[in-house]
Amino acid sequence: MASFNDNEAGTDDENRPLLSERVEANKEDENSEDMNNEDIELTGCGATAACNPHRTLHRFLVLILICFLSFGSYFCYDNPSALQNQIKDAMEVDTSKFMLLYSLYSWPNVLLCFFGGFLLDRVFGIRLGTVIFSIFIVLGQCIFALGASLNSYNIMLAGRFVFGLGGENLAVAQNTYAVVWFKEKELNMVFGLQLSFSRVGSTLNMNIMKPIYDLTNDALPSYQRLGIALWVGAGFTIFSLLCGVYLGYLDGRAAKILKREAGATGEKIQLRDIKDFPLTLWLMFFICVAYYVAVFPFIGLGIIFFEDKFGFSPAEANAVNSLVYFISAGASPLFGFLVDRFGRNVYWLILGVILTLASHGLLAFTFLNPFVSMSLMGCAYSILACALWPIVAFIMPEHQLGTAYGFMQSIQNLGLAVVSQVAGLIADKYGYLMLEVFFMACLCVALICGVLLYLVDASRGGFLNLSTRQREKLKKEGEIQVQKPLSTPVKGGAGPSGAYIRPQSPFHLRNRYLSRLGAKLPDTYNVNTKALARHGVLQ
Repeated sequence: MASFNDNEAGTDDENRPLLSERVEANKEDENSEDMNNEDIELTGCGATAACNPHRTLHRFLVLILICFLSFGSYFCYDNPSALQNQIKDAMEVDTSKFMLLYSLYSWPNVLLCFFGGFLLDRVFGIRLGTVIFSIFIVLGQCIFALGASLNSYNIMLAGRFVFGLGGENLAVAQNTYAVVWFKEKELNMVFGLQLSFSRVGSTLNMNIMKPIYDLTNDALPSYQRLGIALWVGAGFTIFSLLCGVYLGYLDGRAAKILKREAGATGEKIQLRDIKDFPLTLWLMFFICVAYYVAVFPFIGLGIIFFEDKFGFSPAEANAVNSLVYFISAGASPLFGFLVDRFGRNVYWLILGVILTLASHGLLAFTFLNPFVSMSLMGCAYSILACALWPIVAFIMPEHQLGTAYGFMQSIQNLGLAVVSQVAGLIADKYGYLMLEVFFMACLCVALICGVLLYLVDASRGGFLNLSTRQREKLKKEGEIQVQKPLSTPVKGGAGPSGAYIRPQSPFHLRNRYLSRLGAKLPDTYNVNTKALARHGVLQ
C-alpha cells in the first residue's frame, strides 16, 4: 500500500499542474459517468430474465449461441476422417494426398488467424467479423461437396482451402465473445462448454456420415454418393451462420443497454506489440502446437489404424475414433468446473499432456482394447483445453486478446499443416507404429515446454498457477489498493484541496492490478501516465 501512495505522491512538481487538470477532468468525467450509468428502461419482453442482459439467464442463453457458433465448422472439419475410405476410393488418392484435405485447411490460417484476430480488434469488430468468417465456412463446405459431386478432387481441395479461411478465425471470434460475456470465475467452465458443444458436432459427424453415405442409392457412382453426404454437412454450417447473426444482434443490443462502448478503453493494438509478448505466452504457443499435432492428425488417420491393428469393422473403427470427441463433449464442462474451482491451470495443463502421452504409448506398444486408450485421450484432451486457453486471458490485456488468440491459432495451424503431410508420408512409408512414435515425440516437446512454463511463471510470482482462492484474494487486495485515495491533497492547481485522483477506466484498473502481481504488460504501457494520455492531458 505504501509503495502505491509513495509513487503517486512522489510525482515531480512539474507534473502537478497536469494532475490538477486531471482533477478537473475527473469531475466532468464523473458527471458524464453518472449520466451514462442511468439504466435504459426495459419494457415488455425485453424486461424479462431471458431478454435482460443484466440477468444471468440471458447470459447463458447467449452462451448457447456462442457454443453453437462453431458447431457446423467442427462437424465438417472431420468429414474427411469419417469418410476416409470412401474419399480415397472414389477419388483414387493415397494417404499423403488424402491428408492434403487437412493441410489445405490449415495453411491459410498460418497468416489469416493472426490477421483475423487483428481484424476483429481493429476493422470489422467481433459481430461483423463473426458473420464474415461464418460465410467463408458455408462457401467452403459447399465447394467441397460440389467437387465430390463433380468427381473433381482439385475442386474438393479448393473447398477445404476456402473452408479454412473461416474455420479458425471463427474460433478466434468465439473465444473473444466468451471473454466479453463471461469473465473470471466462469471463464474456464465456459471454455469447457464451448469445447463440449463443438465436439458434439465432431462426434455426430464421425457417427452419422458413414450411415448417410450408406443410405444413398447404391446404383449411383461413388463420387455422387459422397457428394450427397457432404451436402448434409453444408446444412449444419448454415445453422451455425444463423446463430452467429442472432448472436451479433444480441451482443449489439447488450452493448447499448450495458453501455459497453461508453466504457471502451480506446486502446489500439499495434503490430509491433508482438515483440512484447512475454515468454510465458510463447511457451503457451509451443505447447499448443506440440500437443494438438499429436491429436488431430491422429484422429484424421485413425480409422484405418484401428481396422488394421485391431481388426475392427468400419463401424467399430468410426466409433472408437470418435471417442476423443465424445468423451470431451461430456468431460469438458466437468473439468472446466474443476479448473474454475481449484485453479492451478499449469498443473492441469501438464497433467493433460502426460495422460495423452500415456494414451499414445498404449496404442503403439500394447493390444489393450483401444476404447480404454481413446477414452483416456478424451479426458486428457478435455483437461488440457480447459486449462490452456483461459491462461491467455490471464497473460494479455483484454484489448489484445483477439490478436493473442489469433496468433496462437496461427502457429497451431502452421504445425497442423506441416505435420498432417508428414503424418501421411510416415503412414505410407513406415507404417502406423512409427507414426505413433512420432506423435509421442511431439508430446514430449509439449511436456518440456509445460515444465518450462511452470518454472518461468514460478520465478515471476506464480500468477498463472495460483489457486482460485489465491487469485481472488490478490485481486481483492489489488482493487482495494488502486481504489484507495491519496492521503496527500493535490497542490498547485485549480482543484480544491483534498481532491483525490482515481483510476479512469476498468482497463486502467485491470492493468494496474496485473502490474502489482508481476504480470507482463507492454513496454509502452505506464500505469501512472497512460490514463492521462488517453484523456488528452499528455498529448
